[in-house]
Amino acid sequence: MSRSIEREIRIEAAPEVVYEVISTPEHLRAWWPDDAELEAVPGATGTVGFRQAEGTKVVAVTVVEAEPPRRFAFRWDYDGEVATAENSLLVTFDLVPVDGGTLLRFAETGYDEAAKSDAVLADHTSGWDYFLPRIAPYVDKLAQRP
Repeated sequence: MSRSIEREIRIEAAPEVVYEVISTPEHLRAWWPDDAELEAVPGATGTVGFRQAEGTKVVAVTVVEAEPPRRFAFRWDYDGEVATAENSLLVTFDLVPVDGGTLLRFAETGYDEAAKSDAVLADHTSGWDYFLPRIAPYVDKLAQRP
């Protein structure tokens, strides 16, 4: 059985808006990492950073796909190595327009290919379960700006 994390979230905003929120550092920092430096261009490399008690954990990311407003995907390796297909996890956001809003389909795969432990899977599952629900309220706040 393949191990992965998959979630679906309904967001009351157009896919174009949601795409910006999941692919640009300014917006990413509002709902996910404490810091983000990346460009939404296939092949581009960047970083996301998470503040922890012992300092900021910086993780390298490589953008795999950037197809506004439908799909954004990147690879990341939380162990500090350069992300490759053999050692990293693939995060994919697919955006489907539905009834004036967006269905965000999220997946993080590669746990088996990259030989990631059940502990890493459990940690990422709880992490994504915390962060993904923050997207819709953030988008709602954006819509209320003058």
